[in-house]
Amino acid sequence: MAKVKAVKAKKKSPRSGKGSGLSAPGVPDETGLDFARAWVEFVDPADEEQVFRCDLTWLTSRWTCVFGSGCQGIVAGRADDGCCSLGAHFSDDDDEKRVAEHVARLTPETWQFHAEGADGAWAMENEDGERQTRVVDGACVFSNRAGFAGGQGCALHALALREGREPLETKPDVCWQLPIRRTFDWVDRPDDSRVLVVSIGEYDRRGWGPGGHDLHWWCTSATSAHGAGEPVYVSYRAELTELMGVAAYDTLVGLCEARLASALPLVAPHPADPA
Repeated sequence: MAKVKAVKAKKKSPRSGKGSGLSAPGVPDETGLDFARAWVEFVDPADEEQVFRCDLTWLTSRWTCVFGSGCQGIVAGRADDGCCSLGAHFSDDDDEKRVAEHVARLTPETWQFHAEGADGAWAMENEDGERQTRVVDGACVFSNRAGFAGGQGCALHALALREGREPLETKPDVCWQLPIRRTFDWVDRPDDSRVLVVSIGEYDRRGWGPGGHDLHWWCTSATSAHGAGEPVYVSYRAELTELMGVAAYDTLVGLCEARLASALPLVAPHPADPA
């Protein structure tokens, strides 16, 4: 299972370190970052030394990706780019090599910037010495712009759909995992035992690092991106299964279903969900 670092959004935010729960200025449909959440923990059925800690508030929320149908983009004035304006940071060498295998099947008809990305030019080393996808004209080199004959959106995502694959097979790890955030923490218990706690939750503005507060807009807390027919744990079945394993995902499904089936009012609902 790939471990993905936080993506760096711009530079350090002037508000970083203050713990602000405020949403971005000028974006009225975003709720705050700090609110009550319902978390659940369970031992990984496939590994007794690993514990999953899952945010049921997020996973049972009705968030959905609204790219191309209401997404305001993370950069002002570039709504068509969605969250692709900064390019994608690779989690490790294997991530980049996997993507390269799929890039080889893209053509000028399916990838708008095929010429610019030829011969490996689609990847670069940024100013921090990290590997990422190249940025062309203000967005990721794989982001086909509106009006492109081959279709708007990620060329690698479209490739997966054409071939009957899950997009997680063709895209960089950070791209297919968003907006799920997985973190790892070793916890020492009083009896001298140690477990790896794997948290599965919402990739909110803070997940991007200090610069996340400066994003023009972010969807997970936006009411305009909530209201989908299926909760996140269902719509992101493939991604969550890849991140957790089959047995752990099945356990998560049971817990999410029990939460939603309760006759009592839902405890700690997501504030961006419809009432």
